[in-house]
Amino acid sequence: MTIHSRWFPCLLLVLIGCQSEKPVAPVTKAAGAMTDVTLALNWFPEAEHGGFYAAAVHGYFAEEGLNVTIRPGGPKVPVIADVAEGKVTFGVDNADKILLARAQQADVVVVMSPIQNSPRCIMVHRKSGLTRLEDLAQQKTFTLAMNSGQPYAQFLKSKVNLDAAQVVPYPGNVAQFLEQADYGQQAYSFSEPFLAEREKSDPLCLMLSDIGFNTYTSVLLTGREQFEKNPELVAKMTRASIRGWKKYLADPDETNKRIHEENPEMGNEILAFGAKALLPLCLPEGFEEARLGQMTAERWQTLATQMTEIGLLKPEAVKADDVYTLKFLEQ
Repeated sequence: MTIHSRWFPCLLLVLIGCQSEKPVAPVTKAAGAMTDVTLALNWFPEAEHGGFYAAAVHGYFAEEGLNVTIRPGGPKVPVIADVAEGKVTFGVDNADKILLARAQQADVVVVMSPIQNSPRCIMVHRKSGLTRLEDLAQQKTFTLAMNSGQPYAQFLKSKVNLDAAQVVPYPGNVAQFLEQADYGQQAYSFSEPFLAEREKSDPLCLMLSDIGFNTYTSVLLTGREQFEKNPELVAKMTRASIRGWKKYLADPDETNKRIHEENPEMGNEILAFGAKALLPLCLPEGFEEARLGQMTAERWQTLATQMTEIGLLKPEAVKADDVYTLKFLEQ
């Protein structure tokens, strides 16, 4: 919103009561055989998982004959590895992490992406006068807090000369941001800005996508074996998830209540803020709702090329076309 696999702090989550991994109690049909499915999240429940929760809350999974348990994530939860090894049926994670995992022989396949434009940003004070990420190159007294080893940070450093700025480790909260005017930090546009605004600050998000690093976010993935041997199950999960995301973007209130129950750190106000901020990321201008979940070969190849150029992937280590499928989006 990394303390670890999320690569961002997610709202001062101090893990109070959030580590219980309490599963969502899915809506079930009164009659008919149900297939048990586990969906592993990459972080604690929050707005970026809203569509998956909506599919449970509004019965879309059940209508497909699926009894879905949603497993919360957190630091050191190996979502992609668990999916690749068949410990869970499906998972949620981000495209850059999946490319890195595929290079380590984690054989997973992405079947849909609900968030088209990455929420990853650098949050600065509006009064700083910074309006573009490129402006960071001119800030000699500026402090930038981010996890420098992560792909987005490596890409940023490759595009913007940050030698004049003081780059420090990300502290996991917004306390320093609130106290220091010449300070910026990594953020997700639907998360940390809410915290800053709540404390009467006026944050501005400088989006990584504006300089070309635009990873698909909160993608739905499954294992290669599941994809090949049980395509009907994968199709059902994909359909229900897309329905859930459409519902969440149109009417998030009931789903947000469930997310709050599962993760009390997420209050109703921040979840409402998050759902509103997600709408233009899931359905950017010119991108019709009917296309929700879609992906393109160009986007995957661009990301793979970028990660190769910044040294995180070896050339030819991953074939972008092997990482995703559009098969279940064309039904």
